[in-house]
Parts: sequence; C-alpha cells; structure tokens
Amino acid sequence: MVIRVVAVLGVLLASFACTAAPPPNPEPPAQTTAQLRAQLEKILAETHTPGVSVAIVRRDGPEWIDGVGLADVASGAAATGETLFRIGSTSKAFTSLALLQLVEAGKLSFNDPVHQLVPDVWFENPWEATDPVRVVDLLEHTTGWDDMHLREYAKQAPPPMTVRDGLDYDHHSRTSRWRPGTRMAYCNSGLGVAGAIIEAVSGEAFEDYVEHHLFQPIGMRTATYLPPHGVPATTLYHPDGHTPYPYWHVLERPAGAINASARDMAAYLGFYLHRGTVGETAVVPASAIDRMEVPTRTWAAQAGLKAGYGLSNYTTIEDGFVYHGHNGGVNGGLTELAYLPDAGVGYFFSINAGNGDAFKRIGERMRAYVTRGLTKPAVPAAAPLPAAAGDYAGWYVPDSPRIEGMRFLDRLGLIHVAVGPDRLTTTGLDLKHHDWAGTGGGLLRRDDAPSHVDPIASAVLIPPNAEGRFIGFGMSTIRQVSTGAAWLQLALTAVVALSLLSVAAYAPFWLIGGLVPRRRRPAERWMRAWPLVAVLSLVGFVAIFQRSADDLIERFGSPTGWAYALTATTVLFAVAALAAAWAAFRPAGPGVRPAVRRHAQFVAFGLVVATLYLAAYGVIGLRTWV
Repeated sequence: MVIRVVAVLGVLLASFACTAAPPPNPEPPAQTTAQLRAQLEKILAETHTPGVSVAIVRRDGPEWIDGVGLADVASGAAATGETLFRIGSTSKAFTSLALLQLVEAGKLSFNDPVHQLVPDVWFENPWEATDPVRVVDLLEHTTGWDDMHLREYAKQAPPPMTVRDGLDYDHHSRTSRWRPGTRMAYCNSGLGVAGAIIEAVSGEAFEDYVEHHLFQPIGMRTATYLPPHGVPATTLYHPDGHTPYPYWHVLERPAGAINASARDMAAYLGFYLHRGTVGETAVVPASAIDRMEVPTRTWAAQAGLKAGYGLSNYTTIEDGFVYHGHNGGVNGGLTELAYLPDAGVGYFFSINAGNGDAFKRIGERMRAYVTRGLTKPAVPAAAPLPAAAGDYAGWYVPDSPRIEGMRFLDRLGLIHVAVGPDRLTTTGLDLKHHDWAGTGGGLLRRDDAPSHVDPIASAVLIPPNAEGRFIGFGMSTIRQVSTGAAWLQLALTAVVALSLLSVAAYAPFWLIGGLVPRRRRPAERWMRAWPLVAVLSLVGFVAIFQRSADDLIERFGSPTGWAYALTATTVLFAVAALAAAWAAFRPAGPGVRPAVRRHAQFVAFGLVVATLYLAAYGVIGLRTWV
C-alpha cells in the first residue's frame, strides 16, 4: 500500500537535484514494419530491455506478429511471435467477457448484489442495506474498496491454490470507503470476487471456463493463467535487463495472471475489431463489446461522461486519437493493448523488463505507426457551460484514492478551478494550467491549444449531492473544499516545508561550527539536534525506498528487515519531532540566543504539525506487511 507513497517522495526529492532535460525531437513515424522493428531494436538497446512481443492487427487481418530481442538473456533465446509474455492487468477483460457471456445467457445480471451470488465471500460495505456492492461494481472498480495490500501482492499462490483460496487469504482491503457506485478507484481484488461469481454461476473452475469459452473460440491457442509448460516463455527482468525475477504466482488470478504470445494477442485484437465475432462465430454479441467500452456506474458516467473505465476496458486519448483497451504490469513485465474501433486497427506489445522509459517510447512508436495516414477525429466546438457552472469555481482535493495509504498525499494535492463562460481552468500546486472547454450539459474536453486538444469530453461537472460538489475526470474524482480550508492547508504545508528546508540548510554550518570549541553552544545542542534527526529520518525513509524500488513487493509485503527499517524511520520522525518541541518550548537556560530559540520553535511547530497529520493518516508506525 506504500508503493506510490514512497515513489512520489522519491520523485519529489529527485526534483530538487536536477532539472528535466528538454524532450528530444520526435522521431518520424515508421512507414514499414521493418522500419518499426529497427526503431524498437534501438529502444531495447538504449534502455537495456531484453525483448518485446508485438502485434499489429487491422480489420482485414494481422499485419505484424513478432518478437524483437531476447526472451532469455542467459540462454540467448530469441523472442518470437510464439513466446509467452506476462500481460498483467490486460487479463482483466477476460473476466468481464466471461460475465458478459453469463449475463447474455440469463444466469445473472450486472445489477445483482454480490452477496446474493457468493454470500460466503467476505467484504464490508457500511451502505449495503441501501447501496449494495453489485456485480458491475467489481468490473468498473466502483466498490470503493482499497486496492490489494502489499501482503496480498507478496503472497505466492501456485496451483493448487484456487480463486477462492486467494480471496480467503486476506480480506482486509475489501472494505467500501464510500458509497458503492459513486467514484472509481482501481481495485484488483474486485476481479478476484468476479472470478468466484463465474465459478459459482457456471459450475466450472474459473481458468477452465475462460479456456473453453474464450481462449479457444477466439483462437488464443497457447494463452494460460498457469505457469507455462512445453511452450517458449520469456524470463522477466529488473530494469537493468539482467537480473531476473522469479515467476510471480499472482494471488488473484482473474485480475492479472495470463501468459500469452503475440499470436494469441493478435487473435484477441481481431476479436475486438470484429466486435466480438471470430470468423462466423459470435463469441459475444457486438452489444457486449459496446458495453465494455463505456462506464455506467460513477457519478461522472451518470452525468453523461462516456470516457473512462468501462468493463475492464478504458478510454485513452493520445495525439488526438481515441483508443480503447487496457494495459498491464507485473514484476518485470509491462503490457499495452489498444485499438481504434472506427479505424479498424489495434496494437499490442509486452516487454520483459520493468523499464518505464522503454514502455513509454515503444508505445509512442507503435501509435505513430498505426495512425500514420489516419485523419484525426473532429474536435467539437466549445459550448456554453451550464448556468450554475460558476458555483464550481474554487479549491478541490482528489477524493477517490486507489490506495488508502496514499490518501494523505492525495489530500495535499490541492487544485484550483477557475470558471469562464464556456470553459474552466484547473491549476495544480505545480502551477501547471489546463483548460477545459464545454461541450454541452456540463461535459468538458481538454483544450490546451495548440499542444493538446481532445476530440471528446473527458471531464464533467457532477450535479451537487448530499456529499458535496464534485468534478469527474475520467478515472478520478475531485471534491470541492472551502477557501478557508484550502488556505489553511497551504499555510501549514508551507510551514512544514520551510521547517524541513531550514534544518537541512543550516545543519552543515551547525555541525561544522561544533568542531570548533569556542563556537560550541551546549545549551542549544538539542534545539538543533532533534530537528536534524527528524529530517534525517525522512531521508532514510526515501533512501530505503530507493534501494528497494525494484523489489517493493518482496521487501515490503512481508516482515523483512527492509520493512521494519521503513517503519522505524516513521517512528523516529515522530519521536524526534516531539523531542524537538520539548527542547524548543521548555524554559530557556543561559546561553540560548533568542534568534536560535525562535527558529527552533518555528521548526518544532512545523514538525509537530507534520507528525499529527501523518499520524492521522496512519503513516507513523506504518507496517507495510499487514
């Protein structure tokens, strides 16, 4: 639950040390698959990524199915179109497709309460009597549940551990934090519960159902949820491209365990481009694919927003084109599958190293190739905002965190909204502005002309309700807060930041001065020492994370020395902050300079504010393995 927390802290510290270089001139789109292959080979070499599995499919058939680079570094085995790669959360759509088939067969409804279908699967929903968790909530991620905890991610679940065994291992993350069906927050365990429903309704093991009713009819001859045997499969690597990861037996297999080849995924892309039909066989009706691509449950969807997360299929806007699909990630593997329904083309790729730079650059090259020569969708003209749009001006905070352990950082992410006649502007604490043009009925499209202009609405002014005023942005929701609360938060955040920075800036001079006997001031020692200990504990927290960045699940998902050390830094911070307050506010003895005492009191106040805030959100004494 702390992966993103420590990641953000690491990025923030790194930003003080360096300034981002300007982006290089974009490479022109490849005109042939041979040129595209050369581009991918270059990216693999520059990022130390061993290999990539690729497929490009058009409505009239596959254009390119291949592997580039190596499937296994030690043996030198080449990646081919037949090599199995881990596709991570791209697997989720098969769970949704299975339920769509069962709905079509009349065996259940998406509006059925989950407890009605699997009454012995544990979850907690304080609103269950009036707003039960429904089947659709599992697939559109609107249960309100926290994402799986690190303990669940770290659990190795090889066969014969079943889908139900995975759900029974730990259920603490499955508690609704808000009324189901209102906000979207990505949650892997929802798909595990969906898998249990498939088993209960169909009478088949989940993996068997998908094999018989989806893999085989679609033509995915080698795809499997279980460790592959007898077929070529890649090894997954750390970002260095040399250190392998062990095979990850994912606890919630319906959420992200599939191994598949480029040939398998090419068949899967063709299935989407033909709207659920393979050859003469309708695996699912075209209406089922339409349903997958559109969200229905969130406040934003009910207000008319069609861009967002549907049934394991979401909308992305890249370079003016509107894609559908899903990406995925496991330790050492990153995958992207996307398609343009109207243009009749899609792509898939999966790399075998956890290298975000390679993933980003390969995606750019793939999209540039498949969209070359295509005309971008027309951009709708701006339309006036609703008469009450002015009420949406003010300050907002993110209100639907995927990871509850991230809420304390999300809460700090204030956003200011300014409203005009036909558009609004959002400004974050990084002072970056984004313009949003109205398209009618409170819907908004991004309009940062000329650099970024969206052809469809991707945000909406949600009608006010008993919980407040909200704006929906595709897969996130922000909530309006009072101006007074926003300015108080800004002021206290500034005090904390200045406290930490002033300690870091002054500490070298104080430590060096202490080496000279005549400059030593024993009466001021603890006023200086305790704040420095607090700052060093934060540095230690980030350092532990950075040393563990490629093995977060292994090191923090169980009670390891790394996990205990991370906990210790948070406790040490709180102890040092309270000790700093004691040293600064106790009666001053002789030899304490007034300026030093005032600075110590200012710093102590900031440290205590930070401690109280972190303690309120459970960060002090954080145990990542529970």
